[in-house]
Amino acid sequence: MTSLAPDTPPAALPLTDLFRVFGRIGVLSFGGPAAQIALMHKELVEDRPWLTERQYLNALSFCMLLPGPEAMQLATYAGWRLRGTRGGLIAGLLFVIPGAAVILALASLYAAYGNVPWVTALFLGIKATVIVIVLQALLKVSAKALKGAVPVALAAAAFVAIFVFQVPFPLIIATAGLIGAVILRGSAAAAPPVAVSGADTLRTIALWGAIWLVPLAALWALVPGLLTDVAVFFSTLAVVTFGGAYAVLAYMVQEVVGGFGWLTTGQMMDALGLAETTPGPLILVTQFVGFLAGAQQGGWWLGLAAALVTLWVTFTPCFLWIFAGAPYVEWIATRPRLTGALKAITAAVVGVIANLSVWFALNVWFAEVARNEIGLWMPEVTSFSPVALILSALAAVLLIWRKWDLLLVLPVMGLAGILAQSVTTGI
Repeated sequence: MTSLAPDTPPAALPLTDLFRVFGRIGVLSFGGPAAQIALMHKELVEDRPWLTERQYLNALSFCMLLPGPEAMQLATYAGWRLRGTRGGLIAGLLFVIPGAAVILALASLYAAYGNVPWVTALFLGIKATVIVIVLQALLKVSAKALKGAVPVALAAAAFVAIFVFQVPFPLIIATAGLIGAVILRGSAAAAPPVAVSGADTLRTIALWGAIWLVPLAALWALVPGLLTDVAVFFSTLAVVTFGGAYAVLAYMVQEVVGGFGWLTTGQMMDALGLAETTPGPLILVTQFVGFLAGAQQGGWWLGLAAALVTLWVTFTPCFLWIFAGAPYVEWIATRPRLTGALKAITAAVVGVIANLSVWFALNVWFAEVARNEIGLWMPEVTSFSPVALILSALAAVLLIWRKWDLLLVLPVMGLAGILAQSVTTGI
């Protein structure tokens, strides 16, 4: 069902190598999609020739078109390409599990103790480090994607569109794709044979659709109430999350706080803050929300059940999209208009990532950030945190100048955050 495309390395990689590399990626995947995409590029393209530059960028462009966390789907595609369905499951699950375990632990502490000052201090150092990681990632992705005046213009236009005018991410992607199909269309190339038949694709869709939806039907029939509401809501969210978690955050807050009343606005923002500083996709914020919704209604065990249901309906669709669509990625890349569209989409994504980078830096360096009367994100100057800026500078020294490994920098910066907060606030 998932035969490899012709230009895949002929020697099948040992599954132990996949566990080792994608396990490392899962543990180190801090910083949101920009940093995660750059980390995977380093691990899979630069450090070991598992994917070519062209394969990686084609897959990235494809994943940007899908609903759900693009970095997790990119990891799943890479695993599929290297070892078929088993490889995709290994890569995708290892990308999610470390962050899910951390979120569960933090959500349990949060539900039990409320504010946890030392956790906040620990994550201050990590947040400061994430700023540097994201900026490095943005530069690397830009260098690969912005070749020529048109891609640069598209990236700039995408940044202005989303940062200034709050244009929805799907509209930005659709517009960039149309422009690219006309202006950046490539030359025709021989299409590689697609590795699956149409019947195989339909079977894949039916199988993963059943894996995703049959448990929902069982919950609806056997356990009506909170778990069913959680399953249906986050399944819906999984279908509309184009552009990642930020793109649907406003919708999630509206429904979770105003519609269902599961969390308060303050709890929702705490959930996002914790999700930003854990490994794995930012959409893991849904797990935190699911856990708190359950724990506040029925204790820890209901919270755990709601968290597991949330994880299932959030990430199972990702495997459906990838396993059904991955065999066609290389074919798509040989179509002139589609090639131009994908180039333009990749360029536009650079602008979107730049927007997320600015948003993240503002929210780390300033305690209060809000949109002004014309819609721009603006910080409250008096809420500036010199400690956060100093920690970011320290992270830059360790990562860029001293070139320390990220696995070492993160715990060091976490301890630095605790020390800094201890000195300034006496926690």
